Amino acid sequence: MSPSSSPDLSPAVARTGRLNPFSDTSLSAIVAGFVAMMTGYTSSLVLMFQAGQAAHLTDAQISSWIWALSIGMAVCTIGLSLRYRAPIVIAWSTPGAALLVASLPHVPYAVAIGAFIVCALLLTLVGLTGWFDTLMRKIPAGIASALLAGILFEIGIEIFRAAQFQTALVLTMFLTYLVSKRLAPRYAIVTTLIVGTIAAGALGLLDFTHFHVALAHPVFTMPAFSVAASVSIGIPLFVVAMASQNVPGIAVLRADGYATPSAPLISTTGIASLLLAPFGSHGINLAAITAAICTGPEAHENRDKRYTAALWCGIFYLVAGIFGATIAALFAALPKALVVSVAALALFGSIMGGLTNAMQDVKQREAALVTFMVTASGLTLLSIGSAFWGLVAGVVTQVVLNARRA
Repeated sequence: MSPSSSPDLSPAVARTGRLNPFSDTSLSAIVAGFVAMMTGYTSSLVLMFQAGQAAHLTDAQISSWIWALSIGMAVCTIGLSLRYRAPIVIAWSTPGAALLVASLPHVPYAVAIGAFIVCALLLTLVGLTGWFDTLMRKIPAGIASALLAGILFEIGIEIFRAAQFQTALVLTMFLTYLVSKRLAPRYAIVTTLIVGTIAAGALGLLDFTHFHVALAHPVFTMPAFSVAASVSIGIPLFVVAMASQNVPGIAVLRADGYATPSAPLISTTGIASLLLAPFGSHGINLAAITAAICTGPEAHENRDKRYTAALWCGIFYLVAGIFGATIAALFAALPKALVVSVAALALFGSIMGGLTNAMQDVKQREAALVTFMVTASGLTLLSIGSAFWGLVAGVVTQVVLNARRA
């Protein structure tokens, strides 16, 4: 069988046949992995604390919840990235965590665990049947690229919003990024992160008063099942995971030139979610925003070696899972403006690439524009995020404008 005919190998593996993460890695890949992990945790970790506290969970149960998610993300990110030699980043379902803030307090915790298992079973089924691959093959490349740009746009502009409140810090970081990009582009993000941390300290914005070191311990909860909880929690978790995580997650990979089959990625995360649900995991899925940090040119100048950025992200996930609440306290010590600014700057290359690819095909250009605008708008309908509706709007526009006339 020729390399190109094998569906299990990424183009990089087929070309080189060599796997050496140690020689393939770089400082920029390590930083990209750290920024991806940091962005994922700081953006939505508070949602899980909020949901857990609203449901009157113990500190041990909340810590176990974070442990289960982190270990699952670490193992799947490292394993899948090595398997396909592509920057495959796994993340928890942030929309799912937001959904649980409202729904978790109304059901017993054991019943909620049962609903998590129902969601995981549905994800596994979708992955094993290959249905998701069939869907993704029908999405035009321009729309996929526009979807990527729209998802990342909201994060990208956060640096300019942050400048309204922490002007000195953000301007220092932005100017550092520009100078570093001109003189040493491979190290622009790491330089910006270091300078930003120093500037935050000088401005008195670092707060380590609540920092403490503590190991997480898994807490097993015997699941209980309820039709009402499965319908009100399990199925909505599945829908938002597919629409807001897995669809844009695959779009990120496709937009950056990775033809990794999606079915094994979905099924692997589904099985991991199933195994970890009794310890509190509400589900892990493909990442989109954090994945783009590892798939873009800032992670590594060589596309074939960007998988190492995802490996480092997985390693940092592992550390975060082991220490649980410690990593949350560490992130809490950093000013939010620093975190969002680093994340935004790390995504500039991916946003530019997405917009460029989205506008290349004249026949897809208007549909791509609609996809980008709806996705970037933050529209939420029926508790489903704008990524799904942007995709729907773009496909409908493409069909209406380009359907073959009689």
